[in-house]
Amino acid sequence: MIEIKGLTKNFGRQHVLQGVDLTIAPGRVTAVVGHNGAGKTTLIKAILGLSRPDGGTITIDGAPVNGDPAYRARIGYMPQIARFPENLSAGELLDMIKDLRDNSVAHVDEELISRLELADELRKPLRVLSGGTRQKVNAVIAFLFSPDLLILDEPTAGLDPVSSSTLKDKILAARAAGRTVVITSHVMSELEELADDLAFLIDGRVQFAGPLQRLKIETRQLNLERAIAHLMRRGAGKGEVEGEGEAA
Repeated sequence: MIEIKGLTKNFGRQHVLQGVDLTIAPGRVTAVVGHNGAGKTTLIKAILGLSRPDGGTITIDGAPVNGDPAYRARIGYMPQIARFPENLSAGELLDMIKDLRDNSVAHVDEELISRLELADELRKPLRVLSGGTRQKVNAVIAFLFSPDLLILDEPTAGLDPVSSSTLKDKILAARAAGRTVVITSHVMSELEELADDLAFLIDGRVQFAGPLQRLKIETRQLNLERAIAHLMRRGAGKGEVEGEGEAA
């Protein structure tokens, strides 16, 4: 689905992405993991076309991401912190987004409105909604047009356990339907539940890319949290970590 080759991005003297090579397979959930400042957000923004790389290429199903925004219609994006027009109600926001698509999408998926118990909240101005409710609206928007590719940045942050479980069920259903999901989270147990593959970044380089099960075998750890901690210690100590798909 996504091929990233030699991706670099600098902000002044700060080298945020340093030759990232990564393949994100279709129909699977790929977790992007790393410490703060590892380059996860910059990588996601580059895929979305929100940050132009200094070097390298990104292709989605063979089509280059080069400034042409048409490919974004196939992506559902859930940022960690969504910025909404505060003067609109949640319902007005959803109507505006649907109008912007100009009826070009055959199927609009509003299942999460009922499953997250949002119906009564849609009439309220966004400015009065709680953080958790705004996150629910954020999730509805991401799934609204049944996208081929979902990019979810800390999707369960601020959600109660019931809503979190509902959203995770929705993510797994998207995978079962053949959609591709890229997810970031600091909750390793959540990624262990959802992800098939994992890309681990240290200082703007991919130090491991592959199935979660292979990571556990290579690190000789029983769960993902300990496996990631093992990678962080090795990466800090040696500057590189074994793993297929690594970038130097």
